[in-house]
Amino acid sequence: MDFFHVLVVLLESTIRVSVPLVFAALAGLFTERAGVFDIGLEGKMLGAAFAAGAAAAVSQSVWVGLMAAILISVLLSLVHGYASITQRGNQIVSGVAINFIVAGSTVILGQAWFRQGGRTPALAEGARFQIINFPGADAVREVPILGPIYADLLSGHFLLTYLAFAMVPISWWILYRTRFGLRLRAVGENPGAVDTAGISVIWLRYRAVICCGILCGFAGAYLSLAMTAGFVKGMTAGKGYIALAALIFAKWRPKNVMFACLLFGFLDALAIRLQGTPLPLVGQVPVQLMQALPYILTVILLAGFIGKAIPPKAGGVPYVKER
Repeated sequence: MDFFHVLVVLLESTIRVSVPLVFAALAGLFTERAGVFDIGLEGKMLGAAFAAGAAAAVSQSVWVGLMAAILISVLLSLVHGYASITQRGNQIVSGVAINFIVAGSTVILGQAWFRQGGRTPALAEGARFQIINFPGADAVREVPILGPIYADLLSGHFLLTYLAFAMVPISWWILYRTRFGLRLRAVGENPGAVDTAGISVIWLRYRAVICCGILCGFAGAYLSLAMTAGFVKGMTAGKGYIALAALIFAKWRPKNVMFACLLFGFLDALAIRLQGTPLPLVGQVPVQLMQALPYILTVILLAGFIGKAIPPKAGGVPYVKER
């Protein structure tokens, strides 16, 4: 296989791995722009993945699975919203609690319902997303350069893959070109000024966490209905935390979020590609080290290259209305 084909395969894997990161990072973008820190992205993704796998296995419908994923994720987001917005609790503690509760409950429920060690049954073709091939992809596959790019890089992905990257400009438009987005960003910077204008800070922040829940639902559904054929214990594997890191790396901007997620996806795809491959002057690298490579490089990038990342001024601070 020549270098160009290796590059195309690597980039195709990058896109595939980046999809849940893009969804989750955009989800965190909405809440954190509204002043609500959400470290529970991991738990919401995992809960959504389990709900999608379980509902699709029972109903044999991919759409029922997707709706179940969004529903569970939104409910978990509302729990976080109730704890951190209404009750003015610590947002970090609330997010961590959601992560722990979901990690344990998905295994318990999976074992109780399906008796497969916490897994859901393997999904049939009709119960999971199928890849979408563009017209003429097979015909142009052998055309030099453009053929592999069209047939392998642009075509052959799942519906949620295209939706994830479409959500980047949509999120930008919502945040920077709509009244809702303007108010959402304002409530993350100065909620007192927003309240003075007669706008409900509480309702705005609840709408932000609902948006977060919907996007995390897509991320979880992608994991269990597209990337794999069912739910597996701990299948998010820290992607929620990586998405948070990407959000900070991108300095809370939608376009930068996409590129940061693609970078982390590329590192992950590269690590998978290099497993078992002897490197020049180094030789065989242990699999465990290659699996840790994306996380190590993430820490290095965050520590050394992003510069000063300034979060929304009211981020993490419960709003108390002045009387």
